[in-house]
Amino acid sequence: MRGARREPSLGRGFRWLWASYTVSALGTGIAFDAFPLIAVLALHAGPAEVASLAAAGAAVGAVLAVPLGPWVEFRRKRPVMIAMDLARCAALASVPAAFVLGRLGLAQLLIVAVVVAAADITFRAAAGACLKELVRPADLLVANGRFETTTWTTTVLGPPLGGAAVALCGPVVTVLADAVSYLLSAAGIRAIGGREPRPARTAISPPSRAAGLLEGWRYILGHPALRPLFLNTALVNGLTMATQPLLTVLMLGPLGFAPWQYGLAFAVPCLGGLVGSRLCRRLVARHGRHAVLRTAGTLRVCWLLGLTLLHPGASGLLLVMVVELGMIFCMSVFTPVLATYRLELTPADRVARTLSAWTVTGKLTTAALTALWGLLATLTTPRTAITTAGLLILATPLLLPRRVPAGGEGGLGVVPEEEVALWVGPY
Repeated sequence: MRGARREPSLGRGFRWLWASYTVSALGTGIAFDAFPLIAVLALHAGPAEVASLAAAGAAVGAVLAVPLGPWVEFRRKRPVMIAMDLARCAALASVPAAFVLGRLGLAQLLIVAVVVAAADITFRAAAGACLKELVRPADLLVANGRFETTTWTTTVLGPPLGGAAVALCGPVVTVLADAVSYLLSAAGIRAIGGREPRPARTAISPPSRAAGLLEGWRYILGHPALRPLFLNTALVNGLTMATQPLLTVLMLGPLGFAPWQYGLAFAVPCLGGLVGSRLCRRLVARHGRHAVLRTAGTLRVCWLLGLTLLHPGASGLLLVMVVELGMIFCMSVFTPVLATYRLELTPADRVARTLSAWTVTGKLTTAALTALWGLLATLTTPRTAITTAGLLILATPLLLPRRVPAGGEGGLGVVPEEEVALWVGPY
């Protein structure tokens, strides 16, 4: 009974936020890798085109989102989140509409990817501040645990459903499902109700919009604890994501996997995320935050090189599942601890700018590495490019903090981070 009391009711507002997240996460799972699938199966794109689509969409979207961080900081967060949900819904809905009319092309996919990327970064910046406002600091870990468990549950269910939908109706139908999920998410956020106070400017608020644009980066790079974690996550995420378009081309092309097998390969390993998210709090309580950060942060990069051995057939499919299972388990332990620490160290009136700067940097790094790896795959082979990423990522643990930074092993208050992304689309 004593343990049950540690799972408090987080209030009506959080329940609606959680419901919005659940439906949106399910839509994201169903539309897993939808754009690469459309590019390969419907538009017959090659490795370079698929990689360029992923890279350019993320890069341009991140650049457009840069001025929105300071803008979000001093505005009510829920209206911003609703607007971003509706923008993503409208952009994604244009894809099946154009497909039905026979007008869909790579250019439209790129434009939609840009809109979705910019809206996603802006939404994420507002969502972190919204969660911090709705939930007491002592309950943030409980809230994050529910979000993360939902993330992995919907990721387990979504890709197989998406793969079945692709097999029956084509890849465009999954984009429509994702668009509807954003519409429902916006309705859920609207249902939170109550009056959200307008954030007040403080003494540390930037004197101008130009100064505010750089405030997030200035804070991160000037902080001795956040700076190495910032650089580490940007490189790990970038190298990991740079291999995904190549893996899509390799599995659906030369290796001959069916779309449902492709979806299954990335759905089943998400069970590791369920286990990791449940163990995270227990591991920190037993071993301390710094030990968990270093251990899980190191182990999460040891798996990618295994994809070098990818081959056709059931054993090849099993190999992908094992690699993804190990990677996701380690990420699901590392990510909440990192996100907790970042939120604890960020003042309330810098949360949106800090999260925006962190996400923009991650998107730009991923875009640059994805484009570079697409070029490398074209000059060599997708397998060679994946192997190169797997070798380079092994050096990234050198960026993890070697000692517990000032502030020690503080408490846990968590918001989801990029690797277990809050309302993030698969583009």
